[in-house]
Amino acid sequence: MSFFDEGDEPRRSPRPRRPASGTVRVEPQTVRMRQGAALVGVLVLAILLGLAIRGCVSGAKKRSLREYAQNVSSLMQESDNQVGKPFFQQLSGAGGSGNALNLETQVNQLRVVSEDLVKRARRLDAPGDMREAQSVLQLVLEMRRDALRKIADKLPSAQASGGTADQAIVQLTGQMQLLYASDLLFKYRVAPVIRRGLQEGEVQGQPVPDTNFFPTVRWLDAGEVAKRLGATLTASRPSGPVAPGSHGHSLTSVSVGDTELDPDTANRIPAGSNQAFTVKFQNQGDNDETGVVARLSIEGSGNPITAEATVPQTTKGSEASVDIPVRQAPPTGVPLTATVSIDAVPGEKMLDNNKRSYPVVFTQG
Repeated sequence: MSFFDEGDEPRRSPRPRRPASGTVRVEPQTVRMRQGAALVGVLVLAILLGLAIRGCVSGAKKRSLREYAQNVSSLMQESDNQVGKPFFQQLSGAGGSGNALNLETQVNQLRVVSEDLVKRARRLDAPGDMREAQSVLQLVLEMRRDALRKIADKLPSAQASGGTADQAIVQLTGQMQLLYASDLLFKYRVAPVIRRGLQEGEVQGQPVPDTNFFPTVRWLDAGEVAKRLGATLTASRPSGPVAPGSHGHSLTSVSVGDTELDPDTANRIPAGSNQAFTVKFQNQGDNDETGVVARLSIEGSGNPITAEATVPQTTKGSEASVDIPVRQAPPTGVPLTATVSIDAVPGEKMLDNNKRSYPVVFTQG
């Protein structure tokens, strides 16, 4: 090889040397770009996660508000339809034959139903927005339960006559005011809070609970209550001059269950609780009469057993009937005398046909 041949050989560019550590150097600008992209990704993920959590919380709150409103509606419908409606229906028929005897028991049964509604209301899971409504709701149902208990206690006295009956009817009417107040309390304290909670929670299509326990304000009048119970307040009985013409009643028959009593025979009557003597009598005068009282006395062993009932009105020439409940069980197996009488009305002169006695024996089995 010649000297000139060596000079013509192409020269190679030297290769760049790697750093001794073996790492690749990255420009600072590239690092900042990658960090910014990662930060944006984290922020987007956080926002999406926050929206998902918010949606879940909002959905759960709406379900909670809706379920609470539905539960309250269910309780109030049961209170109205299974307690209020039968209660006032029973009181409206209290003056009829056979109803006075069982009325106290029937009202106490409704009180038990009302007590169960109170317990169920206390177990409701009220959302935070409904705490005020929940507190007043419990008070509403407790007012109804307590009023029914006191009304049941006063019914025996209210269905009698005289000053004791007047006082009992007034007290019973006071409990009617408590029932009426429970309606108002729900309508003006419970329902508005639930309505506002549903609106603020953006719950659509859920009806606001309501109640109609108390049928009419006429039940707030003591005279109306007495009339429905087949009684008459002393203050409402007519006073002043007696109407012209004859006045008075005649006792026609007395029966216990299917047994019509005979004044000349020992009448055997099956013993039992909550018995009633059905008294029939006729208005033989020329005038209608009001507040006619029938009385019963059972004597012959221990202290006499007495009871009474009032017929609000009798019509001239027509027969009337009333049940006199016996709330104390008479002694069994011993001869007794049951005496039934119809109180004289103003202007009545003939009284020998107002009263009759019957020999009776109450038997077991």
